[in-house]
Amino acid sequence: MNTILKNKSLINPKNLNAIVPLLLILAGLLAVYLPTFVDLFNGLWRDDRHAHGPIVFIVSLWFFYYQAKQFSKANIAISPSPYIGWPVLIIGALLYIVGRSQTVYLFEVGSLLFVILGIVLIFWGAKTAKFFWFAFFFMLFMVPLPASIVDAVTQPMKIAVSYAAEHVLYALNYPVAREGVIISIGPYQLLVADACAGLNSLFTLEALGLLYMNVMRHESVFRNALLAILIVPISFVSNVTRVVVLALITFYWGAAAGQGFLHEFSGMVLFVTALLLIIGVDAVLRTIASSWSKQRAK
Repeated sequence: MNTILKNKSLINPKNLNAIVPLLLILAGLLAVYLPTFVDLFNGLWRDDRHAHGPIVFIVSLWFFYYQAKQFSKANIAISPSPYIGWPVLIIGALLYIVGRSQTVYLFEVGSLLFVILGIVLIFWGAKTAKFFWFAFFFMLFMVPLPASIVDAVTQPMKIAVSYAAEHVLYALNYPVAREGVIISIGPYQLLVADACAGLNSLFTLEALGLLYMNVMRHESVFRNALLAILIVPISFVSNVTRVVVLALITFYWGAAAGQGFLHEFSGMVLFVTALLLIIGVDAVLRTIASSWSKQRAK
């Protein structure tokens, strides 16, 4: 029979019998997954296509910590569910073995979600796992997708961003032309790469928007769903802004500036633009929802 407890926190410091197994599990997770993340930081996450990975990983760790602090206020009954947790944990372990042995990052990194979920179910139960559902969902953005999927989705996005950036620059009376994803401005040519218009920026901005919504804790499901959908065009506008800024930097200061520090600065412009657009769109939706509620109340 499962024991149901009303705990103030996930771990009771006075209960050494509960802390020791958790410390052993944490040590085991570090021993198993530390080589995986060392490989990611030294390899795949250095690629433009997967540059969002470390950002999502770090934010995921922070969000688990943030949710754990909120747990004490949620007054959730702790009811361990080992009969569900162990199968989930075993599935995660099998995925890790296959992924690590065959260098399939989709399985190797994705297994971490199953392993952590299984541990939470075994020690704290389904209600606790449900409380952390967004943290688990957020980690999905960290899992590397197969190159075939990335290529199929990224190429149309790069062409669309290139097309939009070309027309913005033309409207501003700059000497600009485009061929595919190559933009010519003055004597310079810019290749719109995956970092400027790929899935990495879309995933990062989508994760950023979802994190914003979860922290803000809007009660309206429709408003949350609409804002999540609108993050896609917000990402597109932000990417176009980055390409335009990068083209102007190159036009005025040369190719070295466009590929140097100011190239990274344009990436900061991308996220600042996206964050401001998310906040602005959220404010508009809040105003519309408030007006609609007042009209219904009359």
